[in-house]
Amino acid sequence: MALTKEKLIGDYDWGALCLPTVPWAKSTRKMPFFARNDETPFLVAAVMGLQHCFAMIGGLITPPFVVMRFSVAFTDVKLQQYAIAASLILSGIFSIVNCLQFKIPGTPYVLGTGVLSVLGTSFTFLPVFENGISAMRADGTDAEDAYGKMLGTVMVCSFLEIFLSFIPKDKLRRMFPPIVTGVAVMCIGIGLTGTGMKYWGGGTVCAETSWKNHNEAYDLVGFNSITENATGVEWNKIPPIPAGTVCGGKTCCAAGDVALPFGSPELVGLGFSVFVMLVLVELFGSPMMKNCNVIIALLFGYFVAGLSEKCVGSTCRKFVVDTNIENAESITFLWVKSFKLGFYGPAVFPLLIAFLVTTLETIGDIGAVYDASEESVESEEFDKSIQGGLLSDGVCSFLAALGTGMPNTTFSQNNGVIALTKCASRRAGVACGCWLIFFGVLAKVSGIISSIPDCVIGGMTTFLFVNVFISGLKTVAQVDLTSRRNRMILAISLGVGIGVAIVPGIFADMRASYGTSPFFPCRGPFRTEDDCTDAERGVRDGIVQFLSTPYCVGTVLALLMNAILPPDMEILRKDAPISENKA
Repeated sequence: MALTKEKLIGDYDWGALCLPTVPWAKSTRKMPFFARNDETPFLVAAVMGLQHCFAMIGGLITPPFVVMRFSVAFTDVKLQQYAIAASLILSGIFSIVNCLQFKIPGTPYVLGTGVLSVLGTSFTFLPVFENGISAMRADGTDAEDAYGKMLGTVMVCSFLEIFLSFIPKDKLRRMFPPIVTGVAVMCIGIGLTGTGMKYWGGGTVCAETSWKNHNEAYDLVGFNSITENATGVEWNKIPPIPAGTVCGGKTCCAAGDVALPFGSPELVGLGFSVFVMLVLVELFGSPMMKNCNVIIALLFGYFVAGLSEKCVGSTCRKFVVDTNIENAESITFLWVKSFKLGFYGPAVFPLLIAFLVTTLETIGDIGAVYDASEESVESEEFDKSIQGGLLSDGVCSFLAALGTGMPNTTFSQNNGVIALTKCASRRAGVACGCWLIFFGVLAKVSGIISSIPDCVIGGMTTFLFVNVFISGLKTVAQVDLTSRRNRMILAISLGVGIGVAIVPGIFADMRASYGTSPFFPCRGPFRTEDDCTDAERGVRDGIVQFLSTPYCVGTVLALLMNAILPPDMEILRKDAPISENKA
């Protein structure tokens, strides 16, 4: 087959894709549309795939980076870098499988959607991993072993989504209506947004310690005497704390060589630079830039942090150092680092809820892909894509755990890329997967990401996390909010779900209760923690894990209320015609 110019480059209108836009002006440019099975020119597929890669890379790297940096690895930079690389490689492989779609021999079933829908590491599982690892570490389990136990538990729980993939989508939607899934996604978004703000202020360690007891957290020799009665001017004269300094037995908020109190103006300002660039790209950016707004804003914040220094007198310290980049390997791949697989019972129920949520999200995401691809959702192909997509989610989450990564799911933000570029060709999805694998194998890319200050990561993740909440809000908007029944379901489920997100310790401290409930048998007048059997501890920790996870308790309450509340009574209006009241 001859490689012609048409097949290599095509006649795509690159100006419409790449030229900046004038705010509030209507565009007269038109771009060609590529259907899912069209033979897209090589260059077009490569560029469109790169756009999809950039559109998802910010959200894709966040879950493994957050879990490793703040729950597992802490100061082990190489482990953080490996987790990022593994997530990129796994997402690339699974995206290719999902787009191509493979028929399962001897059955009418398929694996993959067969449309341009890419897979990436899911946000939904982030709070479960954080809570589970934290609980295991509190019981004395090594952090890496705790991560391995979470991976093993994911492998078991992934069979729920595999099972659900063989149930018709209409039955699934009747079992779990939008009001239930919307509550789940909103609770996930609210909980994660609070976490993003902690990163923005300097990191979770600082957020959990520094602001609660400022003088204790910064109990340096001579430091408290300066800060105790310091005025605004005097505060600015306080020298930066060297990174890694131990303050009152706790770690300072470090960014490069600089360490500052949580919420310092310098840290907040660097995170805010990400928000500024997001707005500028939305105002003036080309369609291609808007598709990649998250990664552009993140790199801009990283650039600003790289130019910034904290100086006191002649001593200046940098917010970004290149140590992580220099120490990173040139290339890497899966299983360079391995974790001992195990099982953690208390995380089972939260993980099952998470897989249920991603199942329902995937159905909606695939429908959105069909709409953007100008394909009919009233067809056998669509039903086959739903079945294949759900099966792909479950199988790929199982394989991701084997590959040392977190569970994967369909990424919804890439639907906007299809709508803007008018390219729904599966070749672009395959190209996206290849780009992800390429960036994952290049370990220096992970080195760059691991050197980004927490405050800059926080500015980016806060934007991403609140978009999760908006997705849930969009789902809830599909129901009748004037209905008394629906309002009651939302009030009860969101009331408790959001409450747990805002005050997570309300149920987490139950493990320390003193004989107040038979559900927590490890405590009592004549029993100590040492008397607790593994089974008793598992029951106790499972209940605490469930009650401390916002979307778990919110989703279960929404399911319960939806099942027991009767339909609204019809209102008989006196001023309405008799025929209308009968209707």
